[in-house]
Amino acid sequence: MTSDSALTSEQILSAAEDVLRRFGPGKATVVDIARALGVSHGSVYRHFPSKAALREAVTQRWLDQAHHDLATISTQAGPAAERLHRWLATLFAAKRRKALDDPEMFATYLTLVGELSSTVEAHIDTLVTQIAVILDDGIRQGEFRPTDPAATARAVFQATAHFHDPAHATEWSDPRSETDFEAVWTLLLSGLSATG
Repeated sequence: MTSDSALTSEQILSAAEDVLRRFGPGKATVVDIARALGVSHGSVYRHFPSKAALREAVTQRWLDQAHHDLATISTQAGPAAERLHRWLATLFAAKRRKALDDPEMFATYLTLVGELSSTVEAHIDTLVTQIAVILDDGIRQGEFRPTDPAATARAVFQATAHFHDPAHATEWSDPRSETDFEAVWTLLLSGLSATG
C-alpha cells in the first residue's frame, strides 16, 4: 500500500501498465489502478487530470523507452554508417522484444497508440530527427552523398518500416527477419554512400 502523499507519477504509470496488462485498455479503470496502489482514485487524479491523460502518459512512457538508447547512438562520435546501422538494429530489437516478450501489453499499446495519433506522430518525428543527425554527420564526414538530411531520414525510416512498424509485428519472429533486415540495410547503405 502506498501513502497518498508519497505517491509518484512513476508509481502510477507502473501500476497502470500492470492493470492494462491484466484487464486490457477497454476494461481498465482509474479505480483499478488506484486499488492496485492502495490509494483513492482521487490520488491518481491529482497526478493525471483524466483517464485520457493517464493513458497518454502510459503510451508516451512506452514509446519513450527506446528514445534514450537511440538518442545516445545518434550523437556518438564515429563512422556514420556504423552508427546508422546500430541505430536501426537497436530500434528493431527493441520493438521485437516488446512484441514477442510481452504480447498482451504490446496489443494494449497498439490500441492506445491507435487512439493517440498526435503522441505517435511526435514519437516518429523524434526518431526521424535522430536519423537526420546521423545522416548530417555522414554527409559532413564525406561518408554519405549530399542530400537533404531531414527528407532522407524520413525515407530511411519509411524504408525500414517492416522492422519497426507494429503492423508487421507478427512477422518479426520469422527466423529470416535478421537476414531480411541486413539485406535492406545493405541496399540503403548503397544508396546513401558517397562512393556508391
